[in-house]
Amino acid sequence: MTEKPRFFYGYTILLISAISMILIYGIRHSFNVFFQPVLEEFGWSRSSTALILSLNLLVYGILAPISGNFADRWKPKIVMSTGVLILGIGTAGCALATQLWHFYILFGLIVPLGMVFTGVPVFIPAIANWFKRKRAMAIGIGMAGCGLSFSMSMYAEVLISTFGWQWAYIIMGSTVVGIVIPLLLLFFKYRPKTPVDAAGIIKDKSSINMNGDNAEAIDSEFVINKTLSQILRSYRLWLLVLAYMLNVGTANFLVITHQVIYAWDLGYSSVFAASVAGLVGLFVALGNISAFVADRIGMEKTSTFATGLSVISLVILLLQSDASFPWAMYVFAVCFGLGLGLYAPTVAAGAADLFYGKHFGTVNGLLVMGFGLGGAIGPWLGGYIHDISGSYTSAYICCLIFYCLACLAVWIAAPRKAVKPRPGIK
Repeated sequence: MTEKPRFFYGYTILLISAISMILIYGIRHSFNVFFQPVLEEFGWSRSSTALILSLNLLVYGILAPISGNFADRWKPKIVMSTGVLILGIGTAGCALATQLWHFYILFGLIVPLGMVFTGVPVFIPAIANWFKRKRAMAIGIGMAGCGLSFSMSMYAEVLISTFGWQWAYIIMGSTVVGIVIPLLLLFFKYRPKTPVDAAGIIKDKSSINMNGDNAEAIDSEFVINKTLSQILRSYRLWLLVLAYMLNVGTANFLVITHQVIYAWDLGYSSVFAASVAGLVGLFVALGNISAFVADRIGMEKTSTFATGLSVISLVILLLQSDASFPWAMYVFAVCFGLGLGLYAPTVAAGAADLFYGKHFGTVNGLLVMGFGLGGAIGPWLGGYIHDISGSYTSAYICCLIFYCLACLAVWIAAPRKAVKPRPGIK
């Protein structure tokens, strides 16, 4: 017997995930706004300053597989709340930095340590625990918070203009601690307690075919690779990790890190540059929410469309030479934001289709590791190329190559070949 519940708690998990990730990743994604005032105050090279974010992404990526597995084994609420506290302390501590190595330790080591135990490596497995058939849509909605976090650059710009960059870091660190920790402790549930909650519509527990691989995952019988050893030997997994590395990590974070100062180089004001960065965030969120398209037309086609949008955005940047065409920067923001927003949850959902089960926390962590490794390269590479050539042209051409290689990797990984869960399961 089946019966629709009056309220499916999975939607609460989506809301908590979105709100939390806006604030958590807003710390990282507002770095491009802090980039210029920090450069002006200390006079470091662009590559050395961008290395702050590269180190942040590298540490985050290395720790991601550990955090996903850690949350599976320990109490997620405690793990995540501790991570938020570390994140807030590291962010506020940046206000005291006066040397480059101070930033490397605070923003490059402490901030990602907190972020990795409370961000995507934990939230995405939690969402996957609650949603099955509509997983791409659910992950996209949850990750919309990551997209909207780019809009925190406008918040950071206001704080910097009003109080200075030091106080801006203190306020942002306090904000994430004051809002996210109460949300997690009061409302967050990592997984449903019963199969009834997981399905959202199933009333009779005996109607669920549990094969014993994972009592919490009601569609565990659909997992292609059931053991961690089998998963780690799958070429499909590593192709998806490579795709995440090249597209989401290296290419996108090269652009994200340098987009504000690039607009400033063209002659635009810092306020205009920050508004473009904020617009990127809005369209990243729209792209995240649009990931439901992947459930209908397939992961490969959706990721290809997203790649096309990213390529268009880079071509627009390459055609800019001065501040004569502000409308072009807005077109860039739309295409770049939609491309990034649509691509990330699509590939994550493809990995969930292929490898969902009791080891998906580790699988998702490996994806984030690929993102982190790529992100460690991108910001530094963009700054290094600018330092030696005086422009970002060669850097953006490299990004075009990375986009195309990532798109090819998804097609070879072929998430479309995954066995799908039965109708009637969320």
